[in-house]
Amino acid sequence: MVIGQTKLFYHPDVASALAKNRPVVALESTVITHGLPYPQNVETARLMESAVRETGAVPATIAIISGQIWIGLTAEQIEFLGQLPHEAVRKCSRRDLPLALAGQEHGATTVAGTMILAHRAGISVFATGGIGGVHRGHPFDVSADLEELSRTPVTVVCSGAKSILDLPATCEVLETKGVPVLGYQTDTLPSFFSRSSGLPVTKRVETAADVAQIIRAHQQLELENGVLVTVPVPQEDALPEAYAEEVIDQAITAADAAGIDGPAATPWILAKLVEISEGRTVQANVSLLKNNGRTAGLIAVALSETN
Repeated sequence: MVIGQTKLFYHPDVASALAKNRPVVALESTVITHGLPYPQNVETARLMESAVRETGAVPATIAIISGQIWIGLTAEQIEFLGQLPHEAVRKCSRRDLPLALAGQEHGATTVAGTMILAHRAGISVFATGGIGGVHRGHPFDVSADLEELSRTPVTVVCSGAKSILDLPATCEVLETKGVPVLGYQTDTLPSFFSRSSGLPVTKRVETAADVAQIIRAHQQLELENGVLVTVPVPQEDALPEAYAEEVIDQAITAADAAGIDGPAATPWILAKLVEISEGRTVQANVSLLKNNGRTAGLIAVALSETN
């Protein structure tokens, strides 16, 4: 398929599913290249795809390889990206996509980048770990994910914003941007590694069918913003709220002392959290990614049944 002058390359399973109006779930690729170390990054990507498939939906991991946009990756492509040093892969939000294409670079899509390409490929449901937001102590450092949620009609299934961020400020921005925040079987916004931030969601929903009904109404109104579905990390792998805040404060203090800010801050802090928590944050991260993939698959299936 060609969008404007840009060709999209499809995994055969994704192309077939879209042609037959079968449910498809988009997945980002920064978790492969910038989120977790090898081989855990590749294993997690495969687990997330498997979680989507188990629901009857088709996973479409999105990335740029040598300047070509791929909607759905083969196992070999995931392995290839997973073994590259992160410096060799451009982290692609909206501003970075044309740079990766023009330079024939490898690119991993962020939440914003994945939303853009998923929408252009005709995919309306996307699963990720956590969205970006307003950075703690740096109120003018606001993730492009929030702006993309205000302008691209894709439903994003996540475990809230990453808890290293300023969650109250992030919620205020989402409200200003007109983005509904649905709590999947929860009254409060999940806090990524922990199950609750204590902040209220726009509306609690109990089932995938409930979410699909809201998405369909959203589409009928032809609204241009996204819908955020927030899913708590599974109880067995969640970090206690107090402990999570303690290790996050330590990691942010270390980042400030090292002068780490801007786009480099989030991956640096997340890596520091792994060290401080002795791997507990990785366990929670992998668990919520799998669970979010499964939830997104159920939503995509339910949405396809409303057509």
